[in-house]
Amino acid sequence: MPGTTNPDQFRQSFREEAREILVDLESALLELNENRTDQELVGRVFRALHTIKGSGAMFGFEALAVFTHNLENAFDEVRNGRLAVVPELIDLTLAALDQIRAMLEEREGAAESAICAGILSGVRHLTGASDKRPASVKTPTAEAAPLPRAGQIRQWEIHFAPGPDLLLNGSNPFLIFTELRELGGLSLKASMDSIPPLEELDPERCYVSWEMVLATTAGRDAIRDVFIFIEDSCELSIVPIGNVEATLAASADAVAAALEDTRSASGGRRIYDKPDNASSLRVPAVKLDQFVDLVGELVTVQARLAELAARRDDLEIAEVSEEIERLTSALRENSMNIRMTPIRGTFEKFRRLVHDLARDLGKDVELTLEGADTELDKTVIDQLGDPLMHLIRNSMDHGIEQRELRLARAKRATAKIHLSARHSGASVLITVADDGGGIDAEAVRVRAVERGLLAPDAELSEPETFALLFQAGFSTAKQITDVSGRGVGMDVVRQRVESLRGTIDVASKPGLGTSVTLRLPLTLAIIDGLLVSVSDACFVLPLASTLECIELTSADIERANGRHVANVRGEIVPYIRLREHFNVATARPALEQIMVVETGEGRFGFVVDQVLGDCQTVIKSLGRIYRHVQAVSGATILGDGRVALILDPDRLVQDALKTQSQKQAARASPRVARNGGVPGLNAPPH
Repeated sequence: MPGTTNPDQFRQSFREEAREILVDLESALLELNENRTDQELVGRVFRALHTIKGSGAMFGFEALAVFTHNLENAFDEVRNGRLAVVPELIDLTLAALDQIRAMLEEREGAAESAICAGILSGVRHLTGASDKRPASVKTPTAEAAPLPRAGQIRQWEIHFAPGPDLLLNGSNPFLIFTELRELGGLSLKASMDSIPPLEELDPERCYVSWEMVLATTAGRDAIRDVFIFIEDSCELSIVPIGNVEATLAASADAVAAALEDTRSASGGRRIYDKPDNASSLRVPAVKLDQFVDLVGELVTVQARLAELAARRDDLEIAEVSEEIERLTSALRENSMNIRMTPIRGTFEKFRRLVHDLARDLGKDVELTLEGADTELDKTVIDQLGDPLMHLIRNSMDHGIEQRELRLARAKRATAKIHLSARHSGASVLITVADDGGGIDAEAVRVRAVERGLLAPDAELSEPETFALLFQAGFSTAKQITDVSGRGVGMDVVRQRVESLRGTIDVASKPGLGTSVTLRLPLTLAIIDGLLVSVSDACFVLPLASTLECIELTSADIERANGRHVANVRGEIVPYIRLREHFNVATARPALEQIMVVETGEGRFGFVVDQVLGDCQTVIKSLGRIYRHVQAVSGATILGDGRVALILDPDRLVQDALKTQSQKQAARASPRVARNGGVPGLNAPPH
């Protein structure tokens, strides 16, 4: 039937919102642990718990509401100065958040587990409350209202007019009145003036408003907290009765009401009727992915239209093609922006990890964040959790020294882990840095020789030595702990970053610390590319990493004596001929082009036959059969229907250097030598 609501839809919406609240709550608790007298943080924790409790009861999560009620009471005691913030309270509340997450997923036994009971017992012990389990906060009893807390009792006049969509949103005013009764004596009167004739009445809309008088020792903020979940969509006034403060507050409310009347004089609309210019719409990620996929298909079709218009001498078709190209480009830009989200949520989750590991390892560690508002494709952010977790665990266990050793080295007793993000062209740089003991490059080298990963007389640069840390099963730890030491975590980091078409850079100074930087693409869906050709094959180079294009003639090759290097305005740039790298068995043209790109190994050139122009490239996966071909990050469909491979410049250079090193090692066998050249560096010209 039209207008019928789905309760499961509201429950799912509550779950999603509650997860976001829990992230903020966890962050607030960890900040409170460092600043235990900060009343603003205490209020932030209390409001978050209150919202989860109240809305949980409204949407049928009764056990969750009862459980959270105990925590809310504890922080109400803190807020009123009757309980101090102690480490035990922080730890109990953090453990409770894990239980709340389990209850949100409705895992079997989550609400009745021994852990849950232990948390409640610990909270009641801290607050001095009875160990008796409280009654459900959802169902009120017919008993008299509880007496107000000790102190001066004041009366408050409350006007509550909910919006017509109150019931549609899953809210229940009966539960609000129950919470008010817990604060003191409550009398209320319902106004039925807005109820329409029966034939016009919609049973799912709310037409009733309430006038209430509450006698309590609680203040205005405590009363307002009861309405925190629905305050933005209702008319609400809370005015004290019968004293000087009441007169002043009433006057202030009258002024505010007059201002509100002035603002709404044009239409006389109520609060919930006003348009919300800052509103947002929650959209499932799968629908967003489908939308971006469709935009990608549109980009491909637009390329085909542009190709058709270029072949036909028809001004009208050309104009239509240009207009569609403009609109497609704008749509593509907007669709990408929709998927961009701040990395703050991912960063904040690691406060808890650092807190727990510091406690387990007996270390004092401070986590600092920078650039948390940096935006990145949601698909990339979703896959960053594990790599960053392993990097932080590794820093905590191996990098940061024990307190005594830090003091002996004239360092701060409290170590620091710095997590930062910043934009760099079409990439985002995410860095995990610590001020620990740094990496012992010689120890890494010795361990690699022991495991047979390196010849005893091999010569490696520092970056190549650090790269060994990311080999499967590699670890310099002398013993395995619960945190690390099995050589699995860093391998996971490498695999995940490579799957995101990213790179890893490690920098370390003995005694001063280590930083690991992940360079990741902004998006995984559509990129700006440069289309090039080698014989009949087409390739795409990411435009963001391409610096310039220069010509390569036969005379240039002769001047280089057959070595694969070019003089670019006085700078010697090595190059890789894609024809040779991909074994394209056709004669090369007399005039070739060198695409100069910036890679992690420095500037390199890629020699191609022709540069066909820039293009919007929709990235398509090559499938599992090509998962080991790392120099190719995907493919795209061109306007004429041909398939072009999307090249990864960093991987191409690394593969070329590795191939050259293997060739030199074979020639120098059994000794292992190293040369920083590229394939064909010493080969005669073809």
